[in-house]
Amino acid sequence: MSRKSENAEQRAQQKIEKMRSSALVSSNVDLATLPEPLRVEDNKTLVKVFVEGYEDVAFWRCIFDNFTNPYLRFEISVPTREDLPKGKKVLINNADKASRTMLLCMDSDFDYLLRDDDAQSRLINDHPFMFHTYAYATENYLCYAPSLHNVCVKATKNDTRIFSFETFLADYSRTIHPLFLWYVYSASKHTENVFPLADFKASVRLNYLDIPDNGRNTIQWLARQVARREQALEYQYPDIAKEIPRFDEYLRSKGVEPELTYLFMHGHTLMDNVVMIVLHDVCEKLRQISLAKIVASSKEGIALNNEMSNYKNCLRSIRDVLLDNDNYTSCPLYKKLEADIQRYLDSTIAALKEEGKI
Repeated sequence: MSRKSENAEQRAQQKIEKMRSSALVSSNVDLATLPEPLRVEDNKTLVKVFVEGYEDVAFWRCIFDNFTNPYLRFEISVPTREDLPKGKKVLINNADKASRTMLLCMDSDFDYLLRDDDAQSRLINDHPFMFHTYAYATENYLCYAPSLHNVCVKATKNDTRIFSFETFLADYSRTIHPLFLWYVYSASKHTENVFPLADFKASVRLNYLDIPDNGRNTIQWLARQVARREQALEYQYPDIAKEIPRFDEYLRSKGVEPELTYLFMHGHTLMDNVVMIVLHDVCEKLRQISLAKIVASSKEGIALNNEMSNYKNCLRSIRDVLLDNDNYTSCPLYKKLEADIQRYLDSTIAALKEEGKI
């Protein structure tokens, strides 16, 4: 490790220790003095569901809320070890402990698309007590195109449709699809240096949204970026370029149609560098429309100011609304996850009944 890397790592560790010390000083709370969980007397079997990180707890809580039943009660949390480890690798390392009453839930990343590539992918896909998103990550569900108008409505309190997210993300997906193939192929062959995540992210991110014509100019700009990058890759790696069409056919068999590419791409890139850019610009226009209507009303003076203040006080953070989005249950990939959990539920309840435990 270089000295520069060592210094960066030391600074990061110091920052963590400072945050931990600050939290302890400011809270001054002993864990033993905090309230204990309520005793639940519903005679249901407790099923512990472990997820990758704190940000995943709410997502998987929403998922399992759809499977309320008289026999099992689900409790979602991060892994409970003294050294507080988190992440997908930690869950996979606990695969041998997973059971009917201990489930492991994680992002698919590329493990669904490349299930036959290595032992880890096969384990995640075949283990009866491990569930994965099918989409790349939870963020891809939060950015499900048909749900994004509702995100705008909740953030701006304006239900006017000025933009089709479904059309735009389908156009976006078709545009980036060629580079997505290169990125996944590189990962599948463990040659990430051919087209690493940083390069993929830089090639498919949006720097702006031109709302007229439903973002047509933005898509055309992106298409030029993608074409240049694809041409460079084909020139630099001609042997790989010959394999891409066949790899495309394989991914289509997994459901990766060009217009759905956004569901399988890197989740944080989609959310932070694509969807948030689009949402920000659309929501800003919706806020302007609402304010213009208020200004154009017959109200004047204090009444007008009060109306403006009332509207502005109702606005919400776009990111907060997006993170709370749960309108993705019509997504075809969610249906796959739903079917997996239902199979687990049916077999587990049947087994518990046979054993006389319920």
